[in-house]
Amino acid sequence: MTGRYCDQHNGYEERRMRRIAWACLGLIVAVAFVVFLVWAILHPHGPRFVLQDVTINDFNVSQPNFLSSNLQVTVSSRNPNDKIGIFYDRLDIYVTYRNQEVTLARLLPSTYQGHLEVTVWSPFLIGSAVPVAPYLSSALNEDLFAGLVLLNIKIDGWVRWKVGSWVSGSYRLHVNCPAFITVTGKLTGTGPAIKYQLVQRCAVDV
Repeated sequence: MTGRYCDQHNGYEERRMRRIAWACLGLIVAVAFVVFLVWAILHPHGPRFVLQDVTINDFNVSQPNFLSSNLQVTVSSRNPNDKIGIFYDRLDIYVTYRNQEVTLARLLPSTYQGHLEVTVWSPFLIGSAVPVAPYLSSALNEDLFAGLVLLNIKIDGWVRWKVGSWVSGSYRLHVNCPAFITVTGKLTGTGPAIKYQLVQRCAVDV
């Protein structure tokens, strides 16, 4: 009698645990479906970045294999979503020349961007006697002689999406803004600063 009771009790507990497990699984699937449905309806778009201008105070190989640079860049970002806000977390901006980082990374202030809003940053980017690959000195002289220097202003960081009171997890953000600089001589710090109005669309990867 006791053994039969125990078997019945164990069977009841097993069925009860299976029901609870299926209920939990169903709840998880339902929540995931609702999140996916909301996400699909809202159809979020990544932010759009534009390089507005570049002001060069100095960009010159002052001694073999060392490059000094002093630039101010103006970059704008627009949130194209009319129902989704964007949090920008820890954005680092820096300059590269021929795939080599030539300025120190500058930390941009964290900010929240509402629906269809535009945010503008104008940081100074400086590199003092940055060691570079040996070929870079001759490459820069060749570019200066040709009258065209290609710099890349890059931004790395994290973004989060906000829909109502819900905030997503963090997503990696990579921005690359090519800047084609036309020159007629050396870009040294001895002369006046040169400002280039570019309004160049940037490549954005989220």
